[in-house]
Amino acid sequence: MKKRVSGIVRVQMLTALMVFCAAVTNAAESPPNVVMLVGDDMGWTDYGFMGHEIVKTPFLDKLAGEGAVFPNGYVPTSLCRASLATLLTGLYASQHNICCNDPPPGIDRSEMLPFLRDAPTIPRLLKGHGYRSLQTGKFWEGHFSNGGFTEGMTTKGRHGDDGLVIGRKTMQPIYDFITSCDKTPFFVWYAPMLPHEPHNPPEHILKKYLVEGDDQRQAKYWAMCEWFDETCGELVKWLDEHGHREDTLIVYVVDNGWLQTNGPVRQGDQFLTRSKNTPYEDGVRTPIIFRRPGWIAPSRRTELVSTIDIAPTILSACEVTLPAKLPGVSLLPLMRESKPLDRHEVRGEIYLHDCVELGKPQLSVTHRWIRQDDWKLIVPMKAGASPELYRLTHDPHEKQDLAKDHPAHVDELTRLLNQR
Repeated sequence: MKKRVSGIVRVQMLTALMVFCAAVTNAAESPPNVVMLVGDDMGWTDYGFMGHEIVKTPFLDKLAGEGAVFPNGYVPTSLCRASLATLLTGLYASQHNICCNDPPPGIDRSEMLPFLRDAPTIPRLLKGHGYRSLQTGKFWEGHFSNGGFTEGMTTKGRHGDDGLVIGRKTMQPIYDFITSCDKTPFFVWYAPMLPHEPHNPPEHILKKYLVEGDDQRQAKYWAMCEWFDETCGELVKWLDEHGHREDTLIVYVVDNGWLQTNGPVRQGDQFLTRSKNTPYEDGVRTPIIFRRPGWIAPSRRTELVSTIDIAPTILSACEVTLPAKLPGVSLLPLMRESKPLDRHEVRGEIYLHDCVELGKPQLSVTHRWIRQDDWKLIVPMKAGASPELYRLTHDPHEKQDLAKDHPAHVDELTRLLNQR
């Protein structure tokens, strides 16, 4: 009798295991939910998984270890509004026409809103395939519906008004939305204004970084990075614990870089660091992570990728036909089948903070840049300014301009830059 019961138990356990495996397989084969984690003003080096010796990011380190991480990721334009629009559309700023944070003097912000309202955004395209979508956090484009979201927290404002409580004060709107979706596929835009200023981290995190005699501005920024990491960890843990670990594609990226200055605050501080709103690595570089267990194998990739690749990757994963004229490529064949990327360079343009003329982004360009393999060229648009050339493996923070020593590289990269 004992043997018979034991045999029945073994059969039941085997059956349960087969059912579980089948459920995981089915989840991995169906179009996923999508959650985008979008950091704000964070340096590309400021993570444990990127080798920072002080900043602690245990949750993002875990996410990187479970997914495909691209340390050589880039944003074409290192200014938040333009960069966020690229994330939502997969288009360069010169294509979606959202190149600057603010309109020209005397022009109302509302005149800038049709650019995204009329664009084929990720949530707008997913809606046609039965997805619901939620906007939270940073969003410059007025009402959330202008971005194609079915639901959202922002209805007006320059940065995101009511949506900016996400992360800093609460995560509940995201949990409520996902719960309400039940079996309907969903897309979540989690773009808290973190670690963006104001740098006012919780005391329990700040005290880890305070060192007597050191500048508190640096400590506060580092603590903000950990606070952002903590909120990402809370969201991912909630997804995993509520049955969405295998059926959700998580995408991590930052809108633009940041390099914290110390000492007294100076006018234009953020732009003097060669980070935000500049073509240098501390402005345009960001790690990019894709995680979906059982569907994307953990790996650390060396390829050059851009945020123009995120939209086609998400849409391909969700089995949505890609819009024409997308300049990026889906990274799924690379991540899932190790197919080589048929591209060896990334590029972008930097614009003025305030637009010169709406609909004419070329009038606001300050720099153009391109990276191919190990070499990066920066071309200033200012009359009489010389191009700059850097070899990033040897000089990741662009301290030594090699343009005069390698004119052939300058010519070749200039030719590539002018092809588009």
